[in-house]
Amino acid sequence: MRAFLLDQIDRLRDHLAAQRSLFTPQFAAGSSELSWLPLSHNTPSAAIERPLLATYPAKQFFFPDREILFQFDGADFKETLPKPAPQILFGVRSCDLCAIAYQDQFFQQDPYYQARRKATLLVGIDCQLPCEGGFCPTVDAGPFVRDGMADLVCHQQGGRWLLISQTSEGEALLDGLNLKAAAEGSISQRSRQEPQVAAQFPSAAHIETGIQRINQTQVPAELWQAMGLQCLSCSGCTNLCPTCSCFTSYDRPVDNGFERERCWDSCLYDAFQREASGHNPSAAAGQRVERFWFHKFSDEYFKTFGRYGCTGCGRCEKTCPGVIGVHSVMKRISAIL
Repeated sequence: MRAFLLDQIDRLRDHLAAQRSLFTPQFAAGSSELSWLPLSHNTPSAAIERPLLATYPAKQFFFPDREILFQFDGADFKETLPKPAPQILFGVRSCDLCAIAYQDQFFQQDPYYQARRKATLLVGIDCQLPCEGGFCPTVDAGPFVRDGMADLVCHQQGGRWLLISQTSEGEALLDGLNLKAAAEGSISQRSRQEPQVAAQFPSAAHIETGIQRINQTQVPAELWQAMGLQCLSCSGCTNLCPTCSCFTSYDRPVDNGFERERCWDSCLYDAFQREASGHNPSAAAGQRVERFWFHKFSDEYFKTFGRYGCTGCGRCEKTCPGVIGVHSVMKRISAIL
């Protein structure tokens, strides 16, 4: 791990874009929605410097909402593994980087995911202020980028930037920038600054209490059912959640054969767990809501992945029309007497 001094983050971004396709959070023309888009000429860095999250997480680059897995022409099976060009995701926040690391474990044996993941370098950025609805410090997912989660990390210090290389692949892309080495102890200074930033986040006591009660099975079935009645099965929360990885597959006729397509699914759909016999272990909406939050905050999954299935981005709270996003749910659970 090495640290360099960088005068302007735009200079790094443009230097990297000259070597690979580069995607960064941007406001599309006429839109107030921050999206992952290819770098365009003269793209301002304001969206990078402010603590803003793209509406959709970066998981779409590795686990697309739809993809063809293979084709059969009536005689032979044809492999359809992706062959992505090298790319860079620039300005990934710590919560999303932790989610990518979570997905890396889940899709460890998936060649489709891994092909895209191996073609991608990640440039993370430390959040210097809380983002709206975020609670990453509570689940150890921020606000600063965790070690080993990115190839390069950008950390703002006054009017300059500290640029930290975490992988040899990331550092190799810096050739030609003529960067000066940062002062000795600069990485340690960054580590000392993180608790100060984390202390600025609003209280997340309701999250902590909710996690405890979910794991101690102290949430009555009546509350889960009440919240299940508010679920519209729109899949907004699961689509925007950076760690959700549920999918299904369909076979459809093509010429003399068929092709198999994989697409995103949601555990909040009525038929998600329905078996061939017709039995549905989560037929009630409340059971599906309970299952969803158990997957996000269960200690059992923590043991498997080394962290909870929630990285504290707060996207579900913003998108849920039924008002059962993470803050709303955990406040109701923490209020149980």
